[in-house]
Amino acid sequence: MKSLLATAIAIITGFIILSGYFLPIPILGQIQSELLSWAIILSAVAMLIGIINLFMSHLRKFVNRKNRDIYSFFLIAAFLATLIAGLVLSPGNSQFQHIVTSIQIPIETSLLALLAILLVYATIFITSRKKGVFNYTFVISIIIFLIIQFLMVNNSQSDIVQNLYKFFTKIPLSGARGILLGIAIGSLATGLRVLLGADRPYRG
Repeated sequence: MKSLLATAIAIITGFIILSGYFLPIPILGQIQSELLSWAIILSAVAMLIGIINLFMSHLRKFVNRKNRDIYSFFLIAAFLATLIAGLVLSPGNSQFQHIVTSIQIPIETSLLALLAILLVYATIFITSRKKGVFNYTFVISIIIFLIIQFLMVNNSQSDIVQNLYKFFTKIPLSGARGILLGIAIGSLATGLRVLLGADRPYRG
């Protein structure tokens, strides 16, 4: 009975929100706005619960005397320092934002550097394990793009280099658009399955 009730509520709510987008009925728009506001509040509460759970998990790891994790201490200290600074200065304070970005930007830069190393390693691993025209084409295209990128960084004024750079930079954009289209189609299919009751992720 609970499963059927949850399914009925999910289907009705989904169709009301979709109808508010496509049908010019004022009452539907008001209901849609109210439901979306509830969803935002529930998402914020779920995120807060996740943050508290993460904090308590690391606190238990740090308090545990047998298998104490020293890195949990740094996470707890950083979390409390950020929370106190945000409450005292407010998140919109310029000094608070400067402190946060001074920590965040080096971390993101380090992650990007690590990602670059992992991509190089993955490329070498793929080309050494699997031989084929596609793999060689992939490696050659990377080398050509890196050379063009190096020339552009050094302020090359050559029209040929600039045209080649524009051509190679458009290739990842087309691939990204294809990925976004795939995500959109997959999300649409998943949403329809949930609305029709074929999938019930909310079932307990």
